[in-house]
Amino acid sequence: LGWACWKTYVGRSETNWTRCKSLGIIGNAFCVSSAHEEALPVLKVYLALIRRYWPHEEGGILVVQTNLGICLNDLGRHDEALVLERAIYAKEVALRGVTHRKTILSGSNVANTLLTLKLFDEANTLLHDQLLPVARRSLGPDHGLTMSLNASLAVALVSKPGRTRFDPSVYIKPRCAATPPDFDLNAGNDLLEAEATMQDVVQRRRRVFGPMHPDTLRSEGA
Repeated sequence: LGWACWKTYVGRSETNWTRCKSLGIIGNAFCVSSAHEEALPVLKVYLALIRRYWPHEEGGILVVQTNLGICLNDLGRHDEALVLERAIYAKEVALRGVTHRKTILSGSNVANTLLTLKLFDEANTLLHDQLLPVARRSLGPDHGLTMSLNASLAVALVSKPGRTRFDPSVYIKPRCAATPPDFDLNAGNDLLEAEATMQDVVQRRRRVFGPMHPDTLRSEGA
């Protein structure tokens, strides 16, 4: 369908909005089909066209940039994705304010890429100090995005430098009574917070989504 849409409008001027949108449709179709190498140049051309002819469409430009960031991450180009996601987050803050759901979502994308790149301290600071306080106030603790941010925070807490050489799951499970000889007692607060945070996520997802929801099952296995 993406190809059919593009072939229908490809003969029109590149200033035609419908032609431009059809290019976006085929780019997104490539992404959905996991054809990320093919999607990347299409999305770049789509973004360039919008910037050239419709620069006032700031929201639309941010959507395309977000899809481009996802594509870069899927290709394993996480450093490039992070640069783009930081710019998107800054623009969302300026355009919509820190409390808007789209702003918080773009910040979540930054945090997840930081985790992928093992930049755990920075991810922890972004989640704990910036995103979560705003999400709890503006979206509420039972919102799906707030719960996802909490789950990411738990990952950041147990993965901070100085703990990656241990198995955090051993330390945070209460049934394990023995303390490893090289266990850093100063790390206890972070690990306890991670455990409490993840338990809260599981309980909320069970109540809000139901026990068989994929997000609930995934958090129970974390």
